[in-house]
Amino acid sequence: MIGLKSAYSRARLLLLLVALVSCAPALVAQNETPKWCSELPRVEFKNLERVRLKDAESDAWFEVYRVRPGVFAIYEPRQAEETIGYLIVGEERALLFDSGMGIGDVREVTAELTKLPVVVLNSHTHFDHVGGNWQFNTMYDTVYGMDTAFTRESARGGTEVKGEIAAGQICGKLPAHFDAASYRTRPWKVARWLHDGDVIELGGRRVTVMATPGHTPDAICLWDAANGLLFTGDTYYKGTVWLYRPETDLAAYGRSVTRLAELAPKVKVVLGAHNVPVMPPTVLPELAAAFAKVRAGEVAGKSEPGGKMVYQVGDIGFLMKAPVR
Repeated sequence: MIGLKSAYSRARLLLLLVALVSCAPALVAQNETPKWCSELPRVEFKNLERVRLKDAESDAWFEVYRVRPGVFAIYEPRQAEETIGYLIVGEERALLFDSGMGIGDVREVTAELTKLPVVVLNSHTHFDHVGGNWQFNTMYDTVYGMDTAFTRESARGGTEVKGEIAAGQICGKLPAHFDAASYRTRPWKVARWLHDGDVIELGGRRVTVMATPGHTPDAICLWDAANGLLFTGDTYYKGTVWLYRPETDLAAYGRSVTRLAELAPKVKVVLGAHNVPVMPPTVLPELAAAFAKVRAGEVAGKSEPGGKMVYQVGDIGFLMKAPVR
């Protein structure tokens, strides 16, 4: 009996060790407090109306703010990307502009905010903006996408998200339901392919798709002309804009930000996809001017790991590939 008990104990210990190893990224992420957490909450949120969610787990992972009538910012401050999606509510349906990291249950959040059918459209299809897309492939909800090869490839899903829950990436605890071992970007289906200038009717509210390629080939902004709201995705957000990935096209980005600068006189509020949800329209001409200076070689860059450079012009920064010597 002693031998059997000893063997049983060793087997239990082995299973425990295997479980700990398989969950290591989540455990490390939850037990450490990254330095960037000390910057939260960001001061810009003080003047916004927070909407508390009834579901405790959702309320712990997401922060929801009513930024304008019928517009909710769905913020993920506990992951280093600090992504922000927007739920734009009309009279007949709502549009979710970006579905986030896929860590928290964004479908649960939208269900609390509106009982209308939801259309999902992504500002672009990098993994941190499409994580919840699959949840909306139902008879009730749907997903739209830009008619590009990049979008089609992204819709197949992928596993590059694993590093997003590693040490230093999570502030606090991951949601209780979240399975770190199986975390990936799940595939989704596109019900309607969109192009520049397409209009999405929500009932008493319409938004226009503006193709703004550069950050990615499928990058877009949404323009709510009646209310002066410009949703800019990753074409612009407060922080250092990433422009170094293989799919980035700097020339296209320059044309896109010039287009936004020309729209600025009609814009009342700029709503970006990371860090801070509400910015003044004056950032648009500043963005175009800053990028033009960088492209003209008028700005000295600061070296970053991995062969990258940060170019800073006032409050606007760009993370780009270091120039070839």
